[in-house]
Amino acid sequence: MHKNLTSEKKKTYDELVSLVETSSVIEPELFDQYNIKRGLRNKNGTGVLVGLTRIASVIGYTQENEQKVPKAGELYYRGIQLQKLVAGFQGEGRLGYEETIYLLLFGNLPTTDQLTAFQELLDTFRQLPAFYMEDVILKTPSPDIMNKLQRSVLSLYSYDEDPDNTKASNVLIQALNLIAKFPMMMTYCYQAKRYYTDKKTLIIHQPIPGMGTAETILSLLREDRKYHRKEVELLDLLLVVHAEHGGGNNSAFSTHVVSSSGTDTYSAIAAALGSLKGPKHGGAALAVSAMFEDAQEWIEDLKDDDQVAAYVDQLLAKEAYDRSGLVYGMGHAIYTVSDPRAVLLREKAVQVAQFLGEPYVSKLDFLIRFEEIAGKKLQAKYKRGYPLAANVDFYSGFVYEMLGFSKELYTALFATSRIAGWCAHRIEQLADKKIIRPGYITLGNIREYIPLEDRD
Repeated sequence: MHKNLTSEKKKTYDELVSLVETSSVIEPELFDQYNIKRGLRNKNGTGVLVGLTRIASVIGYTQENEQKVPKAGELYYRGIQLQKLVAGFQGEGRLGYEETIYLLLFGNLPTTDQLTAFQELLDTFRQLPAFYMEDVILKTPSPDIMNKLQRSVLSLYSYDEDPDNTKASNVLIQALNLIAKFPMMMTYCYQAKRYYTDKKTLIIHQPIPGMGTAETILSLLREDRKYHRKEVELLDLLLVVHAEHGGGNNSAFSTHVVSSSGTDTYSAIAAALGSLKGPKHGGAALAVSAMFEDAQEWIEDLKDDDQVAAYVDQLLAKEAYDRSGLVYGMGHAIYTVSDPRAVLLREKAVQVAQFLGEPYVSKLDFLIRFEEIAGKKLQAKYKRGYPLAANVDFYSGFVYEMLGFSKELYTALFATSRIAGWCAHRIEQLADKKIIRPGYITLGNIREYIPLEDRD
């Protein structure tokens, strides 16, 4: 944007850049001096407790004498272990995302009749308002799907007859509308981007009545609308494991903070989308995918453990990929020994890769080998008593790739799943009726105002 400035204005701008950079820096040691929990994290790596929730529980360790004791990761939705939830619906040959939405919003697993009625209700809400696609999505395309989704969500405010009503009955109907419509919004935002930015053919499919979320997404995104049951099951699992992750994750916490002010549902969900877009949150799968592309250029034989180990060493030495020294997709703020979401995705990915054949079998074999080698390398670097485990982002990008999704859809698909958790957290926060307003310590001395003519 500053490229259009004159040389004199460019000089002024550069001076302002220097000022803003120096005036915005707070030295890390000051956080210790004032006992500030930077990033809301305690010194031992645990999170600062800032709220209560019944929606989900993330367990990656136990605490003994204020020290973290590693253990296999566990994730609970409304008190039900994720692995058992998945084993339940998959064991009965069913898809599970709609059941998961019901559980997160209403606190209990639905009966057969309740689940059927709920699925029919979501199906009723699937369609977008009249001319919404043309006026909101197609007329103002964006090169970034997540930013376009934010704008699209905010635009729904104008189609709501009672948008600012924060009673539970009204917020619930808004939540169900957003959850049901999100696959359509995501798909059409993507197609608009492909058409206007990428100069590709515009493909707009109507949703097929009676389809669940996973089937609807595949049906809308694929030109021929064809897919295999195994692909539906894999996408459904991805939606389930991404649906919720406790009140402390950045986008859920954003939902709590914004909702606590009493603002409308659309503003709160737009804030969550902005949070999820970040590369340190929902955008992490893209970093993992890019790292693996770089790895395949460096490593001649992906089956050679020594070559894989050498590449990990280069990552840690800041000599490969983005030179950050990070191994993306490895480790987690809470999980230690394992991330249950990654475990479930890896198990299902093995089945689907075997069904699809090459090159997915070889790629998955490489990922599993990479995870084991990187885990041990990171264990040695950080002197942990256990190998660092892969997190969900380590495998989610590969799953998206197997399903044929464009990289620009990765984070948007994450959002399409996580909106269920966001809506549950919004309803919970509104019931609390307390605004979130933490304290900050202000640095610097009190100064006198200097008249303009006396300033240096």
